Amino acid sequence: MNDKLKVIAGLIVFFAIFSYPFWNNIFNKENPEHKPVLSAEAEKAKECVRSKDYMTKEHMQLLDIWRDKVVRSGERVYKYGNGKEYNMSLSNTCLGCHTSKAEFCDRCHDYASVKPYCWDCHIDPKENK
Repeated sequence: MNDKLKVIAGLIVFFAIFSYPFWNNIFNKENPEHKPVLSAEAEKAKECVRSKDYMTKEHMQLLDIWRDKVVRSGERVYKYGNGKEYNMSLSNTCLGCHTSKAEFCDRCHDYASVKPYCWDCHIDPKENK
């Protein structure tokens, strides 16, 4: 019976440690908004290749499709439902509007602990300077 308080205290401590990541995410106001840094050209266009929601969640799948079409089929033009045509190019199309790799790509990928392999082949144009 003397250990009853120790067991209850241990369970409370365990629950607090176990649930800390959940409570931290709910109440932490310092989490970045992950708002992309856009160029003046992108602000003027007011649209991306696909919707913002799609690009936020599925951009890697789109880039994989682009890579396969360019490398395997030689296709270089992407057409989507809005009728516009886009050059299937990470360096020219994507980085044409999202000019800062550090502010646009790295910020979210670092937050999500994701290590994309895009930069194994592609070079950020600003790195050449």
